[in-house]
Amino acid sequence: MFRRLSPRELRRLSKRLGINIEELKGVREVRIIMEDRTLVFTNPTVNVMRLGGEDVYQIIGKPEEAKEEGEEVEISEEDVELVAVQANVTREEARRALLEAKGDLAKAILLLTSSKGK
Repeated sequence: MFRRLSPRELRRLSKRLGINIEELKGVREVRIIMEDRTLVFTNPTVNVMRLGGEDVYQIIGKPEEAKEEGEEVEISEEDVELVAVQANVTREEARRALLEAKGDLAKAILLLTSSKGK
């Protein structure tokens, strides 16, 4: 059975083996894009281990599965105004609903009016 290494012992051992470990500071987000989904790590701890000319990145944190990023939807000002008037909301709320509904006017209005009754 192995005994636990203190951080100091681990640093010494790493130096002897030629491994340099550094923490990347200021990392806000890491995305891993796979064929069927995207994992997003928000505010993770990221360590870089340099060994034999190669960099190994270690990501520590809990991933969330990102929503699929489809084609960017173009939303006209007329659509924003129409949804805002029909749903009796601000233009910003109308714009957000249209983005969520991927430009579908009826769906955006339904999203806004059904959430008001709750």
